[in-house]
Order: sequence, then C-alpha cells, then structure tokens
Amino acid sequence: MSEHLLVFPAKDVAEELAAELSDEGFTEVRVVREALAGEDDVEDHEWAVYVREENVVDESRPVAQGLRDRFEALVEERGGWYDPDPGVR
Repeated sequence: MSEHLLVFPAKDVAEELAAELSDEGFTEVRVVREALAGEDDVEDHEWAVYVREENVVDESRPVAQGLRDRFEALVEERGGWYDPDPGVR
C-alpha cells in the first residue's frame, strides 16, 4: 500500500485535484483539512488530498517512485507541497 498527501492553501484546488485522481481509479482519494505545526486557528489550516493506493506493494520500486514524482509535479503546478509519507490519517 502507498499513501500520499498533497497539500494546498485553497479548498477548490484540492477538490479539483481529488476529483481528477478519483476518476483515475486510485483506491482511496479524499480531501481533508490539514493543520500545520503551530497553527491553532482553523482558518489557517490548509486543504490536503489524501491518496491511498493498494496496488503499490513495494515503496522502493519504480511504480512507487513514479507516483511520488507525479504527485510532486502536480503540487508544484498548483502551488502546494507534497508529503510522500503521511502515515495514517
């Protein structure tokens, strides 16, 4: 299993990307509110797209690296940042 978190300041950007990734057939895609370290105000929390893919069984293999590279490019295009190892949320 492979998990990823793509974080954006705008909700609409996160929702649009989540819809695109969901249409592609990833195992799980959802938009979540992401609290950054030191931010207590809910209004300051960013929006994240959590992606889980069950078909990636070895994180060290080329398919997993390809997903990381793709997600890094997607957040760069849309002004966000990428967490390749979000753990369970």
